[in-house]
Parts: sequence; structure tokens; C-alpha cells
Amino acid sequence: MDARTIIERLRDGGQPNKDELDWFAAGLASGAVTDAQAGAFAMAVCLRGLSEEARVAFTLAMRDSGDVLAWDVDRPVVDKHSTGGIGDCVSLLLAPALAAVGVANPMISGRGLGHTGGTLDKLEAIPGVSTEIDEAGFRRIVEETGTVIVAASSRIAPADRRLYAVRDITGTVESIDLIVASILSKKLAAGLGALVLDVKCGSGAFMTGMEEAKALANSLVETANGAGCPTVALITDMNQPLAPAAGNALEVVEVMRALTGAGSARWVDLALTLGSELLVMAGVEEAPEVARDRLRGAIRSGEAAARFDAMVAALGGPAEFSAGWQSCLPTARVVREVAAPAAGQVAAIDGHVIGMAVVRLGGGRMRDGDRIDPAVGFSDILPLGAEVAKGDPLARLHAADDTAADAAERAFLSAVRIGVAEDAGPLVMGRIG
Repeated sequence: MDARTIIERLRDGGQPNKDELDWFAAGLASGAVTDAQAGAFAMAVCLRGLSEEARVAFTLAMRDSGDVLAWDVDRPVVDKHSTGGIGDCVSLLLAPALAAVGVANPMISGRGLGHTGGTLDKLEAIPGVSTEIDEAGFRRIVEETGTVIVAASSRIAPADRRLYAVRDITGTVESIDLIVASILSKKLAAGLGALVLDVKCGSGAFMTGMEEAKALANSLVETANGAGCPTVALITDMNQPLAPAAGNALEVVEVMRALTGAGSARWVDLALTLGSELLVMAGVEEAPEVARDRLRGAIRSGEAAARFDAMVAALGGPAEFSAGWQSCLPTARVVREVAAPAAGQVAAIDGHVIGMAVVRLGGGRMRDGDRIDPAVGFSDILPLGAEVAKGDPLARLHAADDTAADAAERAFLSAVRIGVAEDAGPLVMGRIG
């Protein structure tokens, strides 16, 4: 086999077979496929697309290009994945809640991408925490606590690591076939028995329109089920920040409030909905309502907080974090309110603009290797429909200095429209699976 023949077939509208895709993924991992060939392949897929059969085969080939984990635990192994949004700290609450009700959640997660925040960056806002651990440590923590959130090692789906870097510089990131293979190759390598997907739709999401979001959700579910992993996708609203905070440590604050009994209802409700889907798929509960109540009980009882504490300590963070988190998390030097320029209702919020404002404050990366300031961002963000008088705070801004704060304030005000708000609509906009 050779890369040129595979690329030519795709270019001309044909579909590679399983053996060819296995060979190509192995070549990506080993270096036998060059960067030029990887880029040509990605562009051919972007322009011509893959059939469902080929998409499943390529996803499995990328999964099998590295280690595939198997778990010897006495409980179902499940996970959740979000396609990325603003104020999305669900994983940090859901992972310990799932562990508290008797399922294992080995979560291989990611860092911030573009305007969206990354779960690893949020968790590492806790002093001492490092999510870069080896497989032995990964297994040990899951066995001891029921969950851990870690970065993918170089041995997990190395073909995807290589292809993603090429896609990023060849204008092929948006291909649904390649997005699906990228997401699922890493998730399936974690040895899951069930997966729930949170596909975001709206101004703060990569998929801004409903048709795009449906297409991605359908492809993800079809491919994951075709690969043997029971999967459901929820399409959820991202026309405003999910939690009332955007920024790494500031979102951890929201998580700790939820774990200790004072969380914001909207994003916590989504966490319970996603978790209930997993418990039903895993056969732990038969009814979603019962599953929700069980997860809610684990949070209210403090058992989820205890699991979170155990995970944080195992990753190098402070012991009993939930008892002293207020004094542990980093804080910004400049904190100020963003005042409403007029009276009315919060009628629209451009999540992309807010996300990029956080990045420019230092809360994300403009380029590979940038250091993150975990303290910066926005907190106390008013939701759509909130009534304000002129001068009322729309949010609280956290910055390293006044110059950065001034720029972020201008960006935030440009992202928010004051007027007459329409009905925000449901948080869960659709279900696939």
C-alpha cells in the first residue's frame, strides 16, 4: 500500500477500505506518512467526505495506532465529552458525582482550544495539580477514587495527535469526518462501556447553527455506536455562558460552590442530565429521573466533594480541598465591575467574543507554549433576560493589570446587547441516540 493511491482515490470521490485506513493511521503514527501526504489526505476528506463505514474504520484505526486501555474494575466504565463552549465546567462536577454513585469515569480530557476553555487548564488552576501522569498512575487513581481527569499521553491515539497538528495548519479543522475521528479515537482508547456527548450549539460554540450541530451529533453517535460503544448525544444551548463564569480558577469556584451546596442551577442541571444518560446506558438505573436523583443525592451528601478531594490530592493538589478552597485558588490583582451602558434586559451575548477576551487576558493560549494565568476572566455574568438599570454590573472582571482590564471590558461590552430579550429557549435543544 502507499499513501498516494489512498489520497488519489479520495480525491476522485472513492472511499478507502479498512486495510488502507489501518495502514494510513499506522503511517501517521510511525512517520511513514509525510506531512504533505497527511495534509493532502485531510483536504481530500474535507472536500469529498468519508462514508459512515470508512469513518468508523478510520476512527478505529486511529484508536488502534497506540495503546487501548482495558479496565479490571467491578463497575461500569463511562465518560462524557463536550465539543467546547464558554463557562462549561460540567466535567469537574460530573466526574466525582459519577464516581460517588458507583461507576468509573477515567476522563482523558483536553486543554483550551480557540475561544473555548479546557478542562485540564481549569483543574490545573488548583495549586499543585498536574494532569500529566503515566498510565500506571491513571489506573491507580481510577481504582482508588473512581475517577480522574488527565491529559492524553503520547501513547493514546498518536495518529490523531499527528493528523490534528497538520489539520491545524492546512485549513481542514472543520471537517466533520475528521472531528469525529479525532474526538472518538481518544475516547474509545480509554476503554469505555458508554459515552455521552454534549454537542454545543450557538454563539459560544464551534457549531453555531442547529443544522451543523445536528450533523456533528449524528456523525458522532453513528460512529461511536458503529465502533461498539453505546453513545447518546445531547445538543445543548451555547448562546450564553453555561455557568456564570469564564476563566479557569473562576470556573473552579463555581464547581466548588456546586459541590458544597450553592451551585448555579442551569449548568448543574445539565451535569445531572448528562450523568443520568450515562447511568441508564450503563444499566445502573432504568429511569433517567431516578438516575438524576441519585446523582443529586451524591452531591448533596458531600460524597461527590470527597471524591473530588481525593482526585485533587492524587494529582498533587492540597488535601481536603473542598474544606479550604476559598484560600487556595489564585486571585487576580485587578477586579472590577463591568457596568451596563443602558437600562433594559440582557438580550444577546456573543460567547465567542467573551471567550477570546478571556484568552487575551491570559486565560488561554494565543499560540502553542503560552503560559496561562489561571486567575483571570469574568465572574457573576448575568444571564440572558436579566433586567438591568444603567450602571448595574453585567459581570465582574478579573485581570492582571489595568491595561488588560480596559481591553477586556471593551470586549465584554461589545459582546452584550441590552434591549428586549426573547425567550432563551431550552438548555437541551435535542437528543440523538
